[in-house]
Amino acid sequence: MSTQPGLGALAEAVGLAVDWVDIAGRPQRVDDAVLGAILDALEIPNATPAQRREALSAFGSRRQVPLLRTAVVGTPVDAGAADAPCVWEDEDGSREDGHTNAAGQATAPARPGYWTLACGAHTQRVAVAPLRCFGVHDAVSRAHPWGLVLQPYAARGPHDGGTGDTAACAAWARQAGAAGADALALGPVHAGGGMDADYSPYFPGDRRFLEVVYAAPVDQFGDAALQVLERDPALREQLAALRAAPLIDWPAAAMAKWAWLGAVRGAVKDDADATRDLQRFVSDGGPALARHVAFMHPRLGLSSSLYLFGQWMVSRGWQRAQAQARASGMGLGLIADLAVGFDPAGAEADAAGSALLRGLVLGAPPDRFCAAGQAWGVTSYSPHGLAEQGFAPFIALLRAVMRDRGGIRIDHILGWQRLWVVPDGAGAGQGAYLRYPLQDLLNIAAIESWRSRCIVIGEDLGVVPPGIRQTLAARGVLGMDVLPFARDENGGFLSPGAWRADAVAMTGTHDLPTLVGWRRGLDLGWRHRLGELDEEELRQQAAERSADIARLDEAMKGRALDEISGRRAALEYVGASPSALALLPVEDALGMAEQVNLPGTVGVHPNWRQRLPTEGVEHTLEDAMQRFATARAQVGP
Repeated sequence: MSTQPGLGALAEAVGLAVDWVDIAGRPQRVDDAVLGAILDALEIPNATPAQRREALSAFGSRRQVPLLRTAVVGTPVDAGAADAPCVWEDEDGSREDGHTNAAGQATAPARPGYWTLACGAHTQRVAVAPLRCFGVHDAVSRAHPWGLVLQPYAARGPHDGGTGDTAACAAWARQAGAAGADALALGPVHAGGGMDADYSPYFPGDRRFLEVVYAAPVDQFGDAALQVLERDPALREQLAALRAAPLIDWPAAAMAKWAWLGAVRGAVKDDADATRDLQRFVSDGGPALARHVAFMHPRLGLSSSLYLFGQWMVSRGWQRAQAQARASGMGLGLIADLAVGFDPAGAEADAAGSALLRGLVLGAPPDRFCAAGQAWGVTSYSPHGLAEQGFAPFIALLRAVMRDRGGIRIDHILGWQRLWVVPDGAGAGQGAYLRYPLQDLLNIAAIESWRSRCIVIGEDLGVVPPGIRQTLAARGVLGMDVLPFARDENGGFLSPGAWRADAVAMTGTHDLPTLVGWRRGLDLGWRHRLGELDEEELRQQAAERSADIARLDEAMKGRALDEISGRRAALEYVGASPSALALLPVEDALGMAEQVNLPGTVGVHPNWRQRLPTEGVEHTLEDAMQRFATARAQVGP
């Protein structure tokens, strides 16, 4: 397939990969029409040879000296003049003298941080990174620690109001900590753009701020919050009904929570300590918080003061949850989840300015798991826009998500090297990979992880570029090994000892069937009911599933297992891996059947709506945590 003269060169200059390799190892080339559509979305004229030459020239003449360079401690940094004295100045004002070599390079300081390098008339900001990110064993003394994965909305508490809240999650942290866990990984709690029936935590409005529906009024204000409900029986009954429901009604729960918060705000208006702390929160949040509130409150139909009150409450609630997790004995505590992108019409997009990736949405190319590809509808930051802003939006985002956490999971970290982008409204297959500055992003992440004492986990599943897992591991970013994908070249299940030591071991993820659901083939049944599998395809995949179950049983125990013993054996199997950390989804700990999210579906499967069971689970949970902990303790050095 030929490419129009100049089009391929322009696409490559922008960072688009004209040629790529699919999940089956087959070379692919992006059609000219797709390249043109993506360049159009980026507002880069490309219709004629003259336009392409002019655009290519403009890219070539862009700022040669970036606003912020990144480097690793002790490595050379371009400084301008050759064989000349230079000065490094840290953020705190401290200085270090240096000298450039014959190539005009200065050696980066041994102390990580954000420095300014001055060499004659040349001045350059440099982010100097440590060799690796903050690691599990920098925080945890146990050799092979473990934790749970909790979808925060699913947790139940006596006053949760229809969705989980910070207090309910803190209770889970305390219980897991008492059982010897070192971490509680949470699904995303980013601020949404509003709640509809098909709400997804992976379609956030602003990842820098928090979803207020998780605020816990009784946890913060005690009797004052309960007395509000005593004076409003209708609201009390509504909250009780929402709390008792097996599935979350997101619009109703959000509306009821805001009504409760509004009443609580009025009841505590004379609380001097709360008022002072709220003022500190506003001061610390600065212009970014003010702009977020200004964008959000009219969108939600709330006063700015009430929305700000909600942001303050939920922020303090997560602070308390992390403090309680650490007090329970956890070495890490809460692990945050950073979604890969955000609503193109949301508050984060509004604040991004020139760093916003406009006109394009993120997704995944066609592969064996989804023949049509995926378009997620979210956008991200532009690689060129990030560089032009000195990576300021990325730094601010990491600091916000790492705040009051012991770890962070990066959703689709492969996007730090390349993201599949599609013109808004086009089919998922009508896209291309856009390159990102992986080393710069890793350097900044390493600095921020040590500042926040936060481990970094990268979801490295899907179409994995060659070598990226090794690159991430060398910088202290943990990968993810998940039981269904831990296979050898013949499709057999890898023994626990063959799993990666520089990864997090898991029985599953929110997008996969639970251990019980997998054995029952519930996901296949859903796909059949939705018309994605006909009768013959269902029989074929059910037979393949039965063979896989037999393979796993053979790998685990050497004999066929029933549902209960199979789940227990899987917990022990995954726990026995040499991974730096093992995380057990609560759904698998409790033996739940239905998966959290059925990818590619909206409105037909109860995605992101299932609450955890309330009865008959205590023994099951204790047994699961004990099995997992015992397996971890028995892992060799």
